[in-house]
Amino acid sequence: MWRSYKENVHRLSKQLVEAQRPIRILDTLKWGDEIEEQFFASKCRELPKVDAAFYAEQRPLRFDPALKIEEFEGIRREVDRVLGSDDELGVILSRYCLEYQDVVRMLQARGTQEFYTFSRRLYGSPKDHFEDEKTTLADFGHMLYDILNGIEEDRLGVRSPRNLTAEQVVETLNERFTQYFGDGVVVAKLDDGILSDAAAGADYVKIKRSVMFSERDVDILEVHEGWVHVGTNKNGERQHVATWLSKGPPSTSAIQEGLAVLLEILAFRATPQRAHKLNNRILACEKAEDGANFLELMDFYRTEGFDPRECFRHAQRVLRGGLITGGAPFTKDIVYCRGFVEIYNFLCTAIRLGRPELIPFLFVGKVALGDLPTLHRKHREGVIDGPVFLPPQFRDLNGLAMWLAYSNFFNRVDLTAVQNHYRARLMT
Repeated sequence: MWRSYKENVHRLSKQLVEAQRPIRILDTLKWGDEIEEQFFASKCRELPKVDAAFYAEQRPLRFDPALKIEEFEGIRREVDRVLGSDDELGVILSRYCLEYQDVVRMLQARGTQEFYTFSRRLYGSPKDHFEDEKTTLADFGHMLYDILNGIEEDRLGVRSPRNLTAEQVVETLNERFTQYFGDGVVVAKLDDGILSDAAAGADYVKIKRSVMFSERDVDILEVHEGWVHVGTNKNGERQHVATWLSKGPPSTSAIQEGLAVLLEILAFRATPQRAHKLNNRILACEKAEDGANFLELMDFYRTEGFDPRECFRHAQRVLRGGLITGGAPFTKDIVYCRGFVEIYNFLCTAIRLGRPELIPFLFVGKVALGDLPTLHRKHREGVIDGPVFLPPQFRDLNGLAMWLAYSNFFNRVDLTAVQNHYRARLMT
């Protein structure tokens, strides 16, 4: 039967979406409250009893790994047969199939050194270099750590106490989501089973019931979880051909989290405390790569001012799926800062080279940065739908373009000389 190009892409896209459906990375890495309670019952002296056997028994995969890998291989062969090896969208679909195969292999290896091998391939490492091939993400983390330690939040203006219940946060977010997405399109709801304070889904944002929040926390959740994570998902769901854009493999994580961090900053909702939290994830991951075990990561977070329960959960994020004894972390949490730097560099380049039309396509779905030119070309051909839900800073690019235009100049300035100038005149 003859099918148009759009029909073929849509059919293959649906196959990919269906194949990835049972893969839930974070769910298969959960420890459960009992691990935390056992750890504190031991007076925080014994490493949590989480190994390969724990994952196999307590978090069994909801699919047959071998069959799932073969399913993705079958889709990849079909993409090559139907679209051809040089088709631009076919290249993306094939790459996603290979990536999901590595995700399956990573989840098969939970609790082993091999888990880290695949995690690093999929999410990167603090030791990876940026595009300049000189600076590593760890270098960025160390520099930012020193800068943030020099900022006294008491001097920055109004502080926002954590005096809002989760129920109040849900109510406020639902009002804001109605204004942004429309009535009933996206909802906030309470949840007890998430590790973090909040988590986004396809059309919802979960808020942890037992946590207290501040007004600024709510502002951050609105843009981070709502505008970015749920917004890109809804834009992906609205695709009439490329439905895979609603589902993102690990290669899209840096754009998702980096874009969310960027929106926090552009909307003037970020804080040094928030930046510290994200930056600490780079430093903790680097420590774990260098051999730090769970107890040593707890000590790091304790020295950063967190209480014991918070230290446990932060260390858990870094070592879930890997080795509690160190040397094999889950590297996903480095993507927040890595993605922010990569997107900032992309935005500056897009403005400098006169390609601002690419920028809104960051929100077209769950995308990888290198795919934006292809997606924009296919948009002109009527295959990719443009994003509907866009934050105000990206709906009207005038302000962003000016900020980035000046940033291109500021990036050339010798910052050390400037700082010495002002240090001598203003800081004494």
